[in-house]
Amino acid sequence: MSQLHPSLRSSLKMLPEGKPISLLTRHSLREKADQAIVSYGAPLTKEGVALARQWGSEISKPIAGIYSSPAGRCVETANALLAGARGELDPKTESQQIDVQISTILVEPGCFVYDINPAGPQFLRIGPVDFFNRHIKEPFEGLLSPREGSCNLLDYLRGTQAHAGSLVVHVTHDTILAAFIYHLLESECIDAELWPWMLEGAFLWFDNENGNEHVCWTWRGQSYSRSLASLK
Repeated sequence: MSQLHPSLRSSLKMLPEGKPISLLTRHSLREKADQAIVSYGAPLTKEGVALARQWGSEISKPIAGIYSSPAGRCVETANALLAGARGELDPKTESQQIDVQISTILVEPGCFVYDINPAGPQFLRIGPVDFFNRHIKEPFEGLLSPREGSCNLLDYLRGTQAHAGSLVVHVTHDTILAAFIYHLLESECIDAELWPWMLEGAFLWFDNENGNEHVCWTWRGQSYSRSLASLK
């Protein structure tokens, strides 16, 4: 599991008991691309499938739902995660009864776009990291602001939560995960070192502190919290 981000296992220990949890994760290891923009159809490698299965077997919380971008590598990741969890959990647990559901909000660039026609060529021209750094300062034509897109994603994550103590998994792309997490962290610029690894993800849950609702999350071995009011 050397290709799994080293903070993921420690993040499991940071999760609260008795809360519904969401995992927003990038897909697993895919075939290498010849260009900066990866084909929609690029599949996982055998190592990527094995990595996702192994990680799924280590997630101790019962998986009550699993959603995926329609891109094949995301669906493959979701199925491998679920297969790993099924191999470790009791056959009667609910993860045996669920199937992968497709969600278009998770597709690249998904919840941050309202018109792909002007935004798409810019994304293809400059690549994901430069696109993100320009987007977070001043959105391109056709894009929602990072705040608006993140609010859409938060509403989606909240609406797909299951019961207390369970986990719902959402498999997406690096661009979605980066824009969402680094907006929550109020970052104005990131470099390649901060870019999400394949199969890296953030665990999220919602809490109420003194009557104020907060979103809480883990990222790279740290836990964070922000009031929902500050994000809207």
